[in-house]
Amino acid sequence: MFRFRSVVARTIALHLVAIVVTSICMPLALYLMLQHAAEALHDRALRQQAAEIVGYIEPGSDGGLRLKLPAPLAELYSEAYGRYAFAVLDEAGTVLFSSLPDNRAIAAAPASPNEASYFTQGLAGAQIYGVSVPAEIGGRNLRVQVSQDLAHRDVLIDDIVADFFSRVGWVTAPILLLLLIIDVVIFRRALKPIVAASALAQRIGPRRTELRLPEAGMPQEVLPLVQAVNQALDRLEEGFRAQREFTADAAHELRTPLTILRTQIDMIADRALAQSLRDDVASMSRLVNQLLEMAELETFVIAPHESADLVAVSAEVAAFLAPIALSHDKRVAVAAAPGPVRVPGNADTLGRAIRNLVENGLAHTPPGTTVEIAVEPAGIVRVSDRGPGIPAAERQQIFHRFWRRDRRRPGGAGLGLSIVARIAGMHGAAVTVDDRSGGGAVFTLTFPSVLAPLGDAAAELAPAL
Repeated sequence: MFRFRSVVARTIALHLVAIVVTSICMPLALYLMLQHAAEALHDRALRQQAAEIVGYIEPGSDGGLRLKLPAPLAELYSEAYGRYAFAVLDEAGTVLFSSLPDNRAIAAAPASPNEASYFTQGLAGAQIYGVSVPAEIGGRNLRVQVSQDLAHRDVLIDDIVADFFSRVGWVTAPILLLLLIIDVVIFRRALKPIVAASALAQRIGPRRTELRLPEAGMPQEVLPLVQAVNQALDRLEEGFRAQREFTADAAHELRTPLTILRTQIDMIADRALAQSLRDDVASMSRLVNQLLEMAELETFVIAPHESADLVAVSAEVAAFLAPIALSHDKRVAVAAAPGPVRVPGNADTLGRAIRNLVENGLAHTPPGTTVEIAVEPAGIVRVSDRGPGIPAAERQQIFHRFWRRDRRRPGGAGLGLSIVARIAGMHGAAVTVDDRSGGGAVFTLTFPSVLAPLGDAAAELAPAL
C-alpha cells in the first residue's frame, strides 16, 4: 500500500477520501431525509383532511348521522376532480358515507381499530395512498378513510424531492472542496513550526553544532521530541568540543618536548644517529602540526565574500616546497592559466590542501622526476606525480583519517589527504584521484564555480563611476 512520507500530504489524502465519501453520503442522506419529510407532510395532510370531514359529521334527529360538506370541499372529493376520496365506516364496517361510486369503502378495516393506519393499494386502475383514522361522534365509534391518487400528489413537494440532486445536491461538492482548501491552509499553518525546525535541522553538522531546534510555537505533541533532540545536541556539542580541545591541547603540549628533544639531538656526537633521530622528530612534528590543522578546521568558517586565486596559491606552494624537493633530487613545476583563476574560498586553507597534495606527491615520486601543479581556467587544480599510483580499491580510503597502505613505512600518519578532503568539502569542491598516463597518480580538485577576475569586475563598475 502506498504511503505518503509527508504528514501534510497524508492528512490531505485522508481528508480527500473523507470528502469523497461525504460528498456521496451527504446528498443521499439529505435526499432520504427530504423524502421522509415529504411523506410525513403527506401523512399529516391526509390526517387533517380526515379530521376536517369528521368536523362536518353531525347526529341526526332520527338518531342517525348526517354529513354535509361545503361545496368547495365536496368538489375536492368529487369523482370529476378525481384526486381525493373519502369514506366513513361504523364499527361494524358498514359504509355510512363515501365519495366513491356505489357508496363503498376505500380499504378494508384495519387490524387495530383504535389507531390511525396507512395503506397503499390499487383502486379503479390507479395507485392510491390513504389513511384510516378512528373517530367518535354521538357515542358511536367511526372510521374515517381518506385517500389520494399517487399520480396526483402535491406537485411542488414532489418536484423538490425529484430535483434535489440536480438543483441542490451538487452544491455539497464545492462546499466540501472549499473545506479541503481551508484544511490545507490550517494544516500548513499548524505545521509551519515543524517545517521550520526541519529546515534548521538540515543545517546542523560538525561545523554548526551550536544550532538548536526552536521550541517556541511548537505543537504540544511534538515539543517533548524537540526538547529531547536539543538535549542530545547539547551532549553532542560538548563531545565535539572536548575532542577538539583535547586534540589542540595535546598538539600544543607536544610541541615543547619536541623542541627540547631537537636541541638535545644536536648535541649528539654520532652524526648518523643524530640525523636518524632528527628525521623521527620531523615526522612527529609533522603529525603534531597536522593534528593542530585538523582541530582548527573543525571550527574554521569561510567568510561569505572571501575569494582566492588558484594560480597565485599554487605558485606560492611551489615556491615554498621547491627547495625541499631539490634537496631530494626532485622538482615542483606549475602550469597555470595565463590569468588569475578566482574561486570563492580562503586562500590559506586552499594553500594547505594543495601543499598536502604536493607533499604527498614528493613522498612517492622517485628522484629525478617532477611533481606538476596544473591550474585550469574552469576552476580545476591537478597535482600529478610519477609514483606507483593508487589502486582503484583504495581511492576512497586514502582520504580517511590515519589510513595508510603500509603502516610499516615511516614518515606519515595518514592525515594529509584527509585534511585535503576536509578543506575541499568546506569549499564545496570535490577531490578525486586517477591514474596518470605513463605511470603515477593525478589528484584533482574541482571547484563548483569560478569568479570573474578582479580586473573585469573593475571594468564593469567603471561606467557607473
